[in-house]
Amino acid sequence: MKLRDGAVAALFLAGMVMLAACTPAQDGRAPSGSSSPPASTPSSTPPQPTSSPTPTVEPVDLPKDCRAILSAAVLAQLKDVPLNDPGFGESGTLEDGTLMCIWGDPSADTTGLTTRIERMPRGTALEMLNALVEKEGYTCFTPSGGTRCEKTWKNDTYPVTDGRTLFWRDDILIDTRYSNLAPKGYTSSIVTSLWS
Repeated sequence: MKLRDGAVAALFLAGMVMLAACTPAQDGRAPSGSSSPPASTPSSTPPQPTSSPTPTVEPVDLPKDCRAILSAAVLAQLKDVPLNDPGFGESGTLEDGTLMCIWGDPSADTTGLTTRIERMPRGTALEMLNALVEKEGYTCFTPSGGTRCEKTWKNDTYPVTDGRTLFWRDDILIDTRYSNLAPKGYTSSIVTSLWS
């Protein structure tokens, strides 16, 4: 009877040794003598991007003046164009801080330019810009520390060029739509005003 209990105990211990040999160590490394690769650990997993990373620079204030964000050279190209005429509706600084600049004469059929400068987190902005590239054929590049996307096309009714230019950086989006009015250096002038 004692011999049988001892044999059972020996078999139990042998089984435990075999199981221990098949179980990885708690630190994620394979046991000594094993050819199995080490298990992956959280530190070896690359960090996943987030939709709104912690800013590493001071946030830029949204502008409040449509003329102050433009250079003298750009303003000279717009000198005869009305700004924020009430006939277009809401413009200037809006309740949420967004700046809406509408250059144009309400009586004109096509000639005009509208710029909206607002806060937009990275994830939302990239999703929108990627959709413009994939679905509408916009071209994007990365000047001045941001992302710029643009496209021009012929007006459906008049023999003029329409277009749209967007620039995103540091959670701020500059979105300009225009028809037959595209001052040279317009968006670049706003970018310089905000980030210089």
